[in-house]
Amino acid sequence: MRDEVRQLVARAEEAASAYVQGDMERYLELVHHARGFTLLPPFGGAPARYEHRADQVRASAGLFRNGEATLEHVEVHAWGDTVILALVERQHGEFDGRPDRDCSLRVTQVYRRMGDEWQLVHRHADPLVQPHSLESLVS
Repeated sequence: MRDEVRQLVARAEEAASAYVQGDMERYLELVHHARGFTLLPPFGGAPARYEHRADQVRASAGLFRNGEATLEHVEVHAWGDTVILALVERQHGEFDGRPDRDCSLRVTQVYRRMGDEWQLVHRHADPLVQPHSLESLVS
C-alpha cells in the first residue's frame, strides 16, 4: 500500500503542475474524478458537486499558462480504500491573462479506491497560505 500511496502523491504533484500550465488533458489523465465529486473552490462560495468533472476542467484550460507547482506535504493519511492528502500547493503562473504571480493554496484532497484506480472524491482549496489576524477575518 505504501508504494501505491507514494505513486498517488507523485501523480497529484504532476497533476497540479499540469493544471497551472493549462494542460488539462494531462491533468485529466492523472486525476480521475469520482461521480458526485465535491469541490470547495479556492475563490469561496457554495460547494459544487459534479457528476462529470472533465467538461468543467477542460473549459478552464485557457485561464492558466506557464505555471509551476510543487506540493508541500503537510500530512498523508491512508487506510483501506481511502487516502487524504493535506497539502500546500506552492504554485505560480499566468492566470486569466495576468502576469506571473503566486497563487499558492492550502488543499485537502480525499481519494477512494474504486476498482483498481484511485478517484478524487473531494477537494477543498483556499488561498489562506499566509497568516491572517483574527481582526482581518472577522471585519
